[in-house]
Amino acid sequence: MPPFIPKTDELSRIERDLRFHPSGVTDPRTLTAAQVAAFNRDGYLKPLRIFDGAEIAAIRAYFDELLARTLAAGGNSYSISTAHLRYGPVYDLLTHPRIVAYVKDLLGDNVIAWGSHFFCKMPGDGKRVSWHQDASYWPLTPSMAVTAWLAIDDASVENACMRYIPGTHKFGHLTYTLSEEDDTNVLNQTVEGADRFGEPVNVELAAGEISLHSDLLHHGSEANQSNRRRCGLTLRYCPAGVQAGLGWNVKGVVVSGSDPAGHWANPPRPEME
Repeated sequence: MPPFIPKTDELSRIERDLRFHPSGVTDPRTLTAAQVAAFNRDGYLKPLRIFDGAEIAAIRAYFDELLARTLAAGGNSYSISTAHLRYGPVYDLLTHPRIVAYVKDLLGDNVIAWGSHFFCKMPGDGKRVSWHQDASYWPLTPSMAVTAWLAIDDASVENACMRYIPGTHKFGHLTYTLSEEDDTNVLNQTVEGADRFGEPVNVELAAGEISLHSDLLHHGSEANQSNRRRCGLTLRYCPAGVQAGLGWNVKGVVVSGSDPAGHWANPPRPEME
């Protein structure tokens, strides 16, 4: 099992509120009110431009070097997880004010950034990400997390971009089957027949753009059968009032406002570059 996935029995012992809680922000500053309403309705927003060509080229060059080091150490292209606790440049992306500005308009003023994970599909790697809900994997309650998916490379249907099923976040938490023995699935859970809930939408993004999605939205991606890499960096956020079990509060950085309860550890930027 990949190291970023908690054991199912550990999660089952945590009482979690796995209902969709719509954004209550009424005066967004970067998004429009119509975009906030669309997120509440559909469970996602796309595409949103963050970095220009030169900026994302520099980010890509950094990731290329980090990936090379990871592979040399015996890891794989999916194993760079919780990277903001180890690498200063990833911490900088997680806390980047342009991304946080969008997230604040969905989550409110007090925002915690707690997750950073590269999902890098190498050319022809043959691995898909089956239909799933992020909230299934996370010891967080209530279920209010938002993911910003930053395209490091251009993501298209050809190289297996993500797919969303609009509106499925409103169904709450659905039953999944374990797929731990399936070597072609990056994750270990599958919501069978999720596409019965609607027509999937392709999340095609140019490098430097992000999408935003709810932790309850059904999403996945096909295997990359092309000769082009498809790398994205998932950046995870939640309101400060969300509680984290299994010690996950150590991951959380205050990126807007404050953490009144002092629940999140708010670690400093790591020195490693």
